[in-house]
Amino acid sequence: MEKYNIDYTKYDKLAALTFDDGPNTTITPLVIDMLKKYKVVGSFFLVGNCITEQSAQMVRDARAIGCEIGNHSLAHADMAKMSADEVKRDIAETSRKIADITGISPAFFRPPYISVSDTMFENIDIPFIAGIGANDWDPEVSAEERVRLILDRVKDGDIILLHDMENNYATVEALDSIIPQMLKQGYGFVTVSELFKAKGVEPKRGIVYSNALQTSVY
Repeated sequence: MEKYNIDYTKYDKLAALTFDDGPNTTITPLVIDMLKKYKVVGSFFLVGNCITEQSAQMVRDARAIGCEIGNHSLAHADMAKMSADEVKRDIAETSRKIADITGISPAFFRPPYISVSDTMFENIDIPFIAGIGANDWDPEVSAEERVRLILDRVKDGDIILLHDMENNYATVEALDSIIPQMLKQGYGFVTVSELFKAKGVEPKRGIVYSNALQTSVY
């Protein structure tokens, strides 16, 4: 499988496509196929309890084309309600499951529901991200509306928040418009780690980033 090494120095504008709530054996492979169609990369933020012997292959397939794998908690619970020990165990177990597949511990964390607390900031030692979304967790939002919600708002440095959860076929359809239209607008697609590196930003504790150039607390 070809690995897409993106020369982000060629682009004036960069964005990171990200996908939450996988992996699974239905939608995740379709998202990967869409990335392969346009020879771009993304970042997948995994729920630890969704990792199975079968879905682990999807993670390997994503890594094979140059995608990044991030931590999206063990069970997609509201971690702002957890104790320090519960937070630590949750993150550690999810990162362990990911490292067992990829050989690499996640470099970024996306909190479920983008719900955060001081306890989480104090006990999770990797940067937090959010992103600009398209309400694509809602089956009532059409693929066309998802496309519009992203294209109307996207800007240089953005993290785009989408979902590769089960049955989310409308997002796969939306990607077939979002990606080529952004490419036509001069965007290059990079992983989250590459986005921060390209912008010369060292992520800080206490910020939930939706854009690599963001300086204010979420």
